[in-house]
Amino acid sequence: MNSKLLKELPELLENKVISQDIANKIENYYQSKTNDNPNRLFTVFGVLGSILVGLGIILILAHNWDNFSKMVKTIFAFIPLVIGQLLAGFSILKNRGQTWKEASGVFLFFAVGAAIAMVSQIYNIPGDFTNFMLIWILLCVPLVYLLKSNALALLHIIYATIYACNYGYANGGKAPWLFLLFILLLLPYYTNLIKSKPKANITSVFSWLIPLSLVITLGAFLTKFDELVFLSYIILFGLFYNLGKLPTFKNLKLRQNGYLVLGSFGTVVLLLIASFRWVWESVLKIASFKATETTLVFVLFVLAVSVLAYIFIKKRVGKFNLFHFIFIIMMLLFFIGLKNDITPTIITNVLLLILGVNAIQIGIDKLHFGILNYGLVIITALIFCRFFDTNMSFVIRGLLFVLVGVGFFVTNYIMLKKQKSKDSKTLKE
Repeated sequence: MNSKLLKELPELLENKVISQDIANKIENYYQSKTNDNPNRLFTVFGVLGSILVGLGIILILAHNWDNFSKMVKTIFAFIPLVIGQLLAGFSILKNRGQTWKEASGVFLFFAVGAAIAMVSQIYNIPGDFTNFMLIWILLCVPLVYLLKSNALALLHIIYATIYACNYGYANGGKAPWLFLLFILLLLPYYTNLIKSKPKANITSVFSWLIPLSLVITLGAFLTKFDELVFLSYIILFGLFYNLGKLPTFKNLKLRQNGYLVLGSFGTVVLLLIASFRWVWESVLKIASFKATETTLVFVLFVLAVSVLAYIFIKKRVGKFNLFHFIFIIMMLLFFIGLKNDITPTIITNVLLLILGVNAIQIGIDKLHFGILNYGLVIITALIFCRFFDTNMSFVIRGLLFVLVGVGFFVTNYIMLKKQKSKDSKTLKE
């Protein structure tokens, strides 16, 4: 598209549509954008190259490992680490470009892990995988800030998630509290990205990866009361949704706002699950709450309420949106479910219907086809779920699907006409 516009510049100049000064500015603008792209690609390939070089070295050494003495093995274990430190130091002291910093940082990251693993193997130092990951992550945290490396920050989140999953899910059901420390250590870097590059692609990646990591690892903290898993996740998704509505994220495109998308989608999925009576029957069996998990749920709830209160204090909420309050309603329903399983089931189904209608209304107001169809999908999913626990005939079920299909077509058609009408009025003005 850019090259096409540049080719049309002479014609625009000839017909005096634009001046020579404007044409020069347009050409310089697109030229600067073109010059930035190779640097980004070079950075990506530099990081990939570092990973491949590191893996290649490990494979070569592994093939001949048994033929080396302990001293030689130890030297080989530290050679990549020394090379990585020299490259990283050179990148910092000489203030090399971002490509150098990213590539050297990634190489050093894996060199640290390889050195720890090889020294432990050479000298038979006891330890398990979680301790290995813990030491590796903590040793490499300073590199994120020294090199200001996005790749290292991403690796930090990924490896912290792996640590939490292994420690919590596969290590006797222990809560991985150090995972929260790992996330806190990265928060200054992430907040700086939000302030300096709010709409950059790398910031969007972090805004997806961090909440995804929390979603994956939250279950690892709930080791005794499985019934609290549902409540903790509904509160977490409520927290995400309200975070996505903060001024920092509110004006971003949906694909850039991982908090809002995950919060909304996660809430709907959990409500669809909770629309079945068997969920509330399991809640009804809960006898008492005497565990650390209740504290975790309480802290999550306080955080979610605090973010919601901040949004209202700053008057960031326009029209009524039920998504903001779902986690509070479900919290109340959870306590009702301790005594009664029918009322929460009915209310949950009503909430889903309201959310679907609410999303449709928001989509129409904003002329956003994605939000509009999202609301229709919520209603369709609710109807589909009720097919499993109701005795409706196949004829009625078929008619419902036909009606929903017609609703999809009619609402999208009306929206399309409304958008065309608005575009034509804008052109006339």
